[in-house]
Amino acid sequence: MHILIKNIKELVKVENKPQLKVSGANMAKLQTIQNAYLWIQNDRIAGFGKMHELDTNFFNSGGIKVKEIDAAGQMVFPSFCDSHTHLVYAASREEEYIDKIKGLTYEEIAKRGGGILNSALKLHKASEQELTEQAMQRLDEIKMLGTGAVEIKSGYGLNVADELKMLRVIRSLKDLSPLAIKSTFLGAHAVPLEYKGKQKDYVNLIINEMIPAVAYEDLADYIDVFCDRGFFTVEDTERILMTGLKYGLRAKIHVNELDFSGGVQAGVKYNALSVDHLECVAEDEITVLKETETMPTVLPGASFFLGIPYAPARKIIDSGLPLALASDFNPGSSPSGNMQFIFSLSCIKLRLLPQEAINALTINSAYAMGLSDEYGSISVGKKANVFITIPIPSIDFMPYAYASNKVDKVIINGIIQ
Repeated sequence: MHILIKNIKELVKVENKPQLKVSGANMAKLQTIQNAYLWIQNDRIAGFGKMHELDTNFFNSGGIKVKEIDAAGQMVFPSFCDSHTHLVYAASREEEYIDKIKGLTYEEIAKRGGGILNSALKLHKASEQELTEQAMQRLDEIKMLGTGAVEIKSGYGLNVADELKMLRVIRSLKDLSPLAIKSTFLGAHAVPLEYKGKQKDYVNLIINEMIPAVAYEDLADYIDVFCDRGFFTVEDTERILMTGLKYGLRAKIHVNELDFSGGVQAGVKYNALSVDHLECVAEDEITVLKETETMPTVLPGASFFLGIPYAPARKIIDSGLPLALASDFNPGSSPSGNMQFIFSLSCIKLRLLPQEAINALTINSAYAMGLSDEYGSISVGKKANVFITIPIPSIDFMPYAYASNKVDKVIINGIIQ
């Protein structure tokens, strides 16, 4: 299909010279075109510019069948890229939500068998078909809210069979969903109850059995570890990441959500693509991240839902580093994949400018999945993943209207959804 979107009020995040990521003060820079057009051929962006530059003779010759969309008063954005989710799970955990209202902490709920272990028990009882059907509903929801690429982690299996089951479900989703999907193996999400007091034995199971099995079936693009207080140590993390590298799995890791864990330093040591959460960040972490290829990624949805401090995103950007934003969509600590809401949270709570947030939600979050050469901006040759807004007065209205859906139409791979 060929699509011509014309009379666009503002075409947002255009790049004539594509970048893989944006850092520091450059995150506040956002190239847009007012009164624009966007030309899509099949699944690719083929051209864009100002309306007065549009040569309509080209589209009206040669028998080209074109679907025209008049976007007068509307804006066009590149689709959001959500680089950190756990959206394959068996059931919600609203009972723990009530526990939080009553004052229990995330760690207290986890210690009594809730949290990740609760999801692991529910997932064990679910079939691959059930998990796939549930996950497809979530993918369809986030797609229509503007997300065009997503990373999905395992981590609710916590044994060889169930971790593989989760990863096979994610592999099925790659075939079933039009979204770009990256898969991450997160066997080191929590220590199962049967390994209580024997954490090193569980780490050995991950290293000696899980990782080889995942690699044998080619089920994961990346490897993750929850390196934090009460979960996995720096020593555990380094052993797992080292083994992952031997099997061709680059790291994307959970770090410093609950405390200063040393996880950022471990991630950089093993060339992690991203270090995620970062609610606890000081000068040591910022210093070690400079001059690296590792993307700092923050998850304000988890801070909002858990009532814990927000990551110091302003400090990260002002230090010259890049920043990505992701939803952390999961049943326990961030039960939403709505990146429009993450956009609003980033401005309201993290004090990001809308321009900075857009870069963090698109090109930088695409980078955090290894996808920024194909996704995350409006650039000729990139995948045609965009959304058209309802009529809105300005870019700033996107985060301002925090409870409204501003997406009117979604185009994924050049196809109107």
